Order: sequence, then structure tokens, then C-alpha cells
Amino acid sequence: MFMGEHQHSIDDKGRIIIPAKFREELGPQFVVTRGLDNCLFVYPESEWKVLEQKLKSLPLMKSDARAFTRFFFSGATECELDKQGRVNVPANLREYAKLDKECIVLGVTNRVEIWSKAIWEGYFQQSEETFNEIAEKLVDLDFNF
Repeated sequence: MFMGEHQHSIDDKGRIIIPAKFREELGPQFVVTRGLDNCLFVYPESEWKVLEQKLKSLPLMKSDARAFTRFFFSGATECELDKQGRVNVPANLREYAKLDKECIVLGVTNRVEIWSKAIWEGYFQQSEETFNEIAEKLVDLDFNF
């Protein structure tokens, strides 16, 4: 399981260090794609295969399913770490997530997320203000803390 928050910077060539505690679980090859909320999702191959099967099962005749599948797969790329534990993030994904110098790398259960520090801070502040409301909605879904 991935968890924790780490601050790193992305260099001029688009490389960012993946925290050492995430590297082993990600494995030698993993998938980076567009995530939700303008971040990037990073999946180990095993998790990517599970997600791929779920997305393949969505009904092709539903426009929302087609749109989401296109969004998700068109940005996906297989990546690997270099000897310094960095991943080279493709330019189209850096642009999507607005990655420029300061970044946040999060562990979120089955995936890693890469955020622009500025976007993460804004998202976190907004979410923090509504955390209690979100928690109440989860209780309605039979999820208790």
C-alpha cells in the first residue's frame, strides 16, 4: 500500500524522484497517466491490469464511458526508474498536471499521485474545509472510521 506525502522537484528534463519507499512496490515498470483533479496517477503493472479490465468492461455505447476511457488511456505511458530513482514524465503529462519545479508525490492506497505543489496546496485547503462533510457522506455509504 502506498501512503505518505513527499515534496520533490522536477528538473528541466522532466525527471522527478520517486520516494524510495514507493520504488519497490512500483516495480521495474509502471504506468503513468492523467489522473483526476489535475494530478498524475502512477500505477504498478499489477494494479494497472486490474484497472484496465474494469475500464474495458464499461459499456461502449455510453458516451461518458467512452470519454473517460479515452481520457485515461490516451495519456497512459509505461515508465521505469533510472539509476537515481527518477521517472522521466512525458511533456504532455507535465503540461496536463502543470508540473513546474516544486511537486508533491503522494501515496494513495493502490497508486502514487504526482501533483504540482501549488495545485495540491489549493486542493488540500479546499478539501480540508469540507473534510467533515465528506466524512459524513462516507458514513452514509456504510463506511465508518
